[in-house]
Amino acid sequence: MPIFISLLNWTDQGIRAYETTIERSEAFTSTLEGLGARLVALYWTEGPYDLVSVIEAPDDKTAVAAMLRTAELGNVRSTTFRAFDREEIAEVIAKATG
Repeated sequence: MPIFISLLNWTDQGIRAYETTIERSEAFTSTLEGLGARLVALYWTEGPYDLVSVIEAPDDKTAVAAMLRTAELGNVRSTTFRAFDREEIAEVIAKATG
């Protein structure tokens, strides 16, 4: 399944409720599962991003739907992008080189 990485920042609302971040992460996991996706990893981080998630989803539309559902709660903003493993990037390179 395709992998998606999300870099997340808490909104003002999200930081005010930081003590519920673990419960919110469990809700995020449930949201993903309900859409047919899976949370591979979630990390709380220091630096320019507050959290980093690694998600497995069947397609781009599912990944975007999951992030929209999460964003509508108002606790985080995200930047999400598709990641390629070694085999996938080898296929991309083979296609590019003809």
